[in-house]
Order: sequence, then structure tokens, then C-alpha cells
Amino acid sequence: MRSCRDITALVSQGLDKQLSLGERLAIGVHVMMCPRCRNFQSQTQFIRKAAHRYTEQLQNSLDKKS
Repeated sequence: MRSCRDITALVSQGLDKQLSLGERLAIGVHVMMCPRCRNFQSQTQFIRKAAHRYTEQLQNSLDKKS
């Protein structure tokens, strides 16, 4: 089994690139057993969604001013 350090690195890498099936499975198995890594993955996804929504709203407000 991979370490928590490896899993958090994979979760972070998954934000920027498509992970392999093996990497995604390693994350899935690990987060089922590790609440800290599950929490990290959840928080990372939340931050990503919040940042995406913020940039969409910012772009919409800029488009309205044009």
C-alpha cells in the first residue's frame, strides 16, 4: 500500500493531469481506509470547485461590463 505522502501527491497531480487507472485505484483504495487522506481529497476537490466558480463569476461580471 502506498504511503499517505504518495497519495496526497497523486491527489494533487490529479488536479493537473489525467491519472492512470492504477493511480486512481491506489487513491480509491487508500482513501477508503485513511480518513486523513479522504479529508485531504475532499478539501482539495472543494477548493478546486470554489476557485472554478469564482473565476466563472469574475468572467461573467467582466462580460457584463463590456
